[in-house]
Amino acid sequence: MTQIGRSTARVSVTKDGAQPRRLVLSWAALTDTGNKRQVNEDSVISGLPIFAVADGMGGHSAGDVASKAVVERLSELHESVVTPVQIEGALGLALTDIDRVGDESALGTGTTVTGVALADGDEGLEWVVFNIGDSRVYSFREGLLEQITRDHSVVQELIDAGLITPDQAEHHPDSNVITRAIGFHEKPVPDYVTVPIVAGQRLLLCSDGLTKELTDYGIRHYLSTAKTAESAASELVAAALANGGRDNVTVVVIDVESDEAMGDAEPPRD
Repeated sequence: MTQIGRSTARVSVTKDGAQPRRLVLSWAALTDTGNKRQVNEDSVISGLPIFAVADGMGGHSAGDVASKAVVERLSELHESVVTPVQIEGALGLALTDIDRVGDESALGTGTTVTGVALADGDEGLEWVVFNIGDSRVYSFREGLLEQITRDHSVVQELIDAGLITPDQAEHHPDSNVITRAIGFHEKPVPDYVTVPIVAGQRLLLCSDGLTKELTDYGIRHYLSTAKTAESAASELVAAALANGGRDNVTVVVIDVESDEAMGDAEPPRD
């Protein structure tokens, strides 16, 4: 397990330009080996401009090395805002690192990754959400929980085809089979979603060790009742462990505490 960045923080972010704004963000990142596993193969990065959770696979230390490669390469993005091109460049470098290790493993090795990056959009600062695999990003605001990412998995394809229901997917024999990952000599191909940054928004990034143990109802409950990002992260991980903790559990909770204009731009002169 590799953890990069501050586990908890509260920062102010200023956006200059014609419509200058100031954001106040707070976050918390927490990971646990779980009740059944001997090694934590999850890795996490939490710090501007990028937050991500990587869930390694390959057994023993191999998955840990794969997820570590991803967060370490993402941590090399030091700009104030990030683009999809930069994300893909970092993931491409991580693939080289991973395949070097994977070649030494009979089963190969790889990792999922999901994350959010601070980006510069047409309307100002926004989130770029990216994912490969079945780790997820959720948005919670005004009582509404929304899964932003779409799983790259066999059961998700069966759901999309109308062959099984989401409830049936929970107990399907292929529930752990993913269709996209970083590793195995395959070019990383993330999906991207652009999400506005809005005051009162709470984002959750998590490995499937959380979603295996908590339904959307349970996730909504803890995100709605916890007063801080730190308490939300702690309560989510504790609940996953109490419900079985069959896998490594990693969460990042990000709160947009405020989003305020810094002053009206000067009107144009005649």
